[in-house]
Amino acid sequence: MLYHYLPSKINTHFLIEQSSIITVLIITVSFFLILLILGIRKSYKLKIENERLSEKKSLQSDDDNKTYKDFTEGHLYDN
Repeated sequence: MLYHYLPSKINTHFLIEQSSIITVLIITVSFFLILLILGIRKSYKLKIENERLSEKKSLQSDDDNKTYKDFTEGHLYDN
């Protein structure tokens, strides 16, 4: 008899209701979903910036391939 009485007694004494748990889970999932969306957006922006800088660097590397000019000839170095 005590065995049948115990589960019904436990069910009535929950500290947190099911609706409260659902509300907390919805808020938590929403928070992490917003963080995920912001992270994906930031990653996309960084990828675009990286491609832009790579193109700029490749254009600059063409200028760096010019012949080396000795800059010490115009100074007062001992040669």
